[in-house]
Amino acid sequence: MSPKSDIEIAQAANIRPITEIAAKLGISPKSLIPYGYDKAKIDAKFIRSLQGKPDGKLVLVTAISPTPAGEGKTTTTVGLGDGLYKIGKKALICLREPSLGPCFGMKGGAAGGGYAQVVPMTDINLHFTGDFHAIGAANNLLAAMIDNHMHWENELNIDPRRVTWRRVLDMNDRTLRSVTTGLGGYHNGVVREAGFDITVASEVMAIFCLATDLADLEKRLGNIVLGYTRSNEPVTVRELNAHGAMTALLLDALQPNLVQTIENNPALMHGGPFANIAHGCNSVMATTTALKLADYVVTEAGFGADLGAEKFFDIKCRKVGLKPDAAVLVATIKALKMHGGVAKSDLGTENVKALKEGLKNLGRHLRNLGQFGVPAVVGINRFTADTDAEVRAVQEYCETFGVHAVNCTHWADGGAGATELAKAVSTLAESGSAQFRPLYPDDMPLWDKAKCIATSIYGAKDIISDKKVRQQFADFEAAGYGHYPICMAKTQYSFSTDPNLIGAPSDHVVPIREVRLAAGAEFIVAVCGEIMTMPGLPRKPAANDIRVNSEGRIEGLF
Repeated sequence: MSPKSDIEIAQAANIRPITEIAAKLGISPKSLIPYGYDKAKIDAKFIRSLQGKPDGKLVLVTAISPTPAGEGKTTTTVGLGDGLYKIGKKALICLREPSLGPCFGMKGGAAGGGYAQVVPMTDINLHFTGDFHAIGAANNLLAAMIDNHMHWENELNIDPRRVTWRRVLDMNDRTLRSVTTGLGGYHNGVVREAGFDITVASEVMAIFCLATDLADLEKRLGNIVLGYTRSNEPVTVRELNAHGAMTALLLDALQPNLVQTIENNPALMHGGPFANIAHGCNSVMATTTALKLADYVVTEAGFGADLGAEKFFDIKCRKVGLKPDAAVLVATIKALKMHGGVAKSDLGTENVKALKEGLKNLGRHLRNLGQFGVPAVVGINRFTADTDAEVRAVQEYCETFGVHAVNCTHWADGGAGATELAKAVSTLAESGSAQFRPLYPDDMPLWDKAKCIATSIYGAKDIISDKKVRQQFADFEAAGYGHYPICMAKTQYSFSTDPNLIGAPSDHVVPIREVRLAAGAEFIVAVCGEIMTMPGLPRKPAANDIRVNSEGRIEGLF
């Protein structure tokens, strides 16, 4: 009996030695730091030797607004990479590392699916090479040093009420969102209100993924504003002298991870900030390295294009000078029907009318991609229940935008099911039609940047906040941070801040309830609506179904 589930397919894969995979990219074994048989980090010295080589074409894979029906963005990224190899192109995919939070929560893993996966899937979805543990340790070392400094002489005059740095844990745990530390007497430190974020929301994660090299990493860590004095003056990590030790903890982690697809093609997985509460892209180190090693680099940005793609363009590309050549917008018939009002239980029935209503969501995303000057193709991640009439409706709708919609079967057929998409992407990337531009200029006021994103990308009529938040925007500008881009923290399920408002809502208002300075990452986080930087587990977490069988194999991970 052939394997059916993603984990069964992954565990049945014929995984080749990582040295063989590296050889496809011209990387010798001496330039690898192996983590067993099938995983390795690429040595920093080798990466530095690539400077001066020409860059390949950069392709972004993004998606419509996610639904419980799934879109398969990572699956499409992997399938496209394998498809490019099928048509004779030297390709390299760049993915984020999965967080343990969603693995054990509701979303599941992030290694692709079916026959379009990266392997070893269980390792990747769990501890992998320890990068997230290193990031959490660096984050929490700083937290410990802050409290320790205040416990002793507090020479920096840090105000315990104004410490902005939070601890992190790579797990969904709502009970840690707000805590009180230092209880139990003087020897336990200063009593203060504190809290935890999930590791992928840490500014250390954002810095890790935006740093161009080790020196840049240390500089950015030193620039972190950890809190304020009693005179409301900012205190940086450099003043506390914690950035050196934090860099030491991240030294090995900063080197990108090399793995392979089920079809034994190379993939880099490195870093993993969430796209709804952070900037949602894999590391700059991985992307820039990949561009030197391959003719085509296929990367993804988290959740829908209103979040991941916007931040990829306005934060990552802006900061590093990347110029994408093409974009793939992933959609499924089921998800589009959900955006058209169909209940999840009824998605198996043909419903072209509801599908056409849901296409408004896809259309909004296509128009948004056009604002960045990046040409797009739509990848229809096809399921067996999808009908030809439904696929034609999507293709006809996309034609009104002058966009090609490609029927893809990579989940079932691997790279062979994505060769048509690969040809379309190759043609688009080679056409030279991309004229990339960020959504807003650096010198636009911070409030106006947030409003620009809300009105231009979300279809909102305005943004609102209380006087305190408006003053924070003004204070950040006065402190010299006005040129930073905005990182919107918002629900992924809707263009609005209401996750139940599906489709393509317009003329809504986006409330900004909090604004955070990320001076090391060099962006401003605008927390919108009810979004949480420490998620909670669902009523029935995925962890309930995960176990180790009698043969020592993990089951239930998806």
